Amino acid sequence: MVSTYSWWSPPGPAGGASGSSGGADRAGSSGSSELPGRSVLVSTHPPYAAIFQSDMLVLVTGGAGFVGANLLRELLDHGFEVRVLDDLSAGRTAYLEALDVELLQGGVDDARTVRRATQECDAVVHLAAMSGVAPSVEHPERDFETNVRGTFNVLDAARRAGVGRVVFASSGAVLAGARPPLEETQLPHPLAPYGASKVYGETALEAFQNAYGFSGITLRFSNVYGPYCWHKRSVVAAFLRNALHGRPLLIYGSGRQTRDFLHVRDVTGAIRMALLSPSSGVFQLGTGVRTSINRLARLVSDAASVPLRVERRPGRRGDASRSYADISRARRVLRFHPRIDLPTGLSETLAWMREHEGSPPRSRA
Repeated sequence: MVSTYSWWSPPGPAGGASGSSGGADRAGSSGSSELPGRSVLVSTHPPYAAIFQSDMLVLVTGGAGFVGANLLRELLDHGFEVRVLDDLSAGRTAYLEALDVELLQGGVDDARTVRRATQECDAVVHLAAMSGVAPSVEHPERDFETNVRGTFNVLDAARRAGVGRVVFASSGAVLAGARPPLEETQLPHPLAPYGASKVYGETALEAFQNAYGFSGITLRFSNVYGPYCWHKRSVVAAFLRNALHGRPLLIYGSGRQTRDFLHVRDVTGAIRMALLSPSSGVFQLGTGVRTSINRLARLVSDAASVPLRVERRPGRRGDASRSYADISRARRVLRFHPRIDLPTGLSETLAWMREHEGSPPRSRA
């Protein structure tokens, strides 16, 4: 059952007032720090080498969105307690039905709300963002408010609350102008405000980790697709929506541009492992497989079992011409092994969208 709060205040410790002091004490302690029903082992040497139990309380920002809805199920299935912060501008409460989570309605651009949401949390997974390259080119100010200011608010709240672990959802857009395969040693080369906003998040997390001692990890997602993606503007979601209704598939540019398509269940498994891992730094997530947009259109047509017409449009500003990830470091350190191939994942996602096409969620991004 989802518990929803438009404004939420955590209970204070027995005999005291609520606030951030309890979290600060927790962050400064050594050895084992106990909270009701869960425990955290934290090293006193910054950056914290945190070893968490799987029943820790995790705040998921953007938890009612596409990746978030899948992540909540992954975490709950593995014994985590979950709190969600989402302004529901793109996400939907229907995605959380029958889930035992707390939902705090609010945005990461509101510092006070974020601070309240992080109280008593052991870890934060920061997913909330304005997503997409094209929307960021049209409205860069939105990316700044949510992806830059909002990420600062999340990191600052984590610092104040004594959170031990932060997982930041970044993007291959950080390296959109780099030569693939994309890897962690390459210098950032964003081509659009969206990628630039993620560069800020990565460097801010590193700075906060070094200055304040909590443990942080950045996961750079490739092009993610899968169930609960109805509202997304991504190429896979757009192609599948059009396939369901027999509309042409719109390809911008030649269609020879390549992407690395990663199923959302492989992503959520990586996030769970990142929460439990003592490792920090940046990790590329993908499959390492290059797929052209032209080939994607053929695969979607195969999944839909109908021939689909293609319409071509001029290329869009900020789009990378080629992109695929080198996931060697994630394989080695996080034991990340993507398991769902693209044809299988497309068929599964299309089946989910058929089942839910009567009530698609409203969309902003």
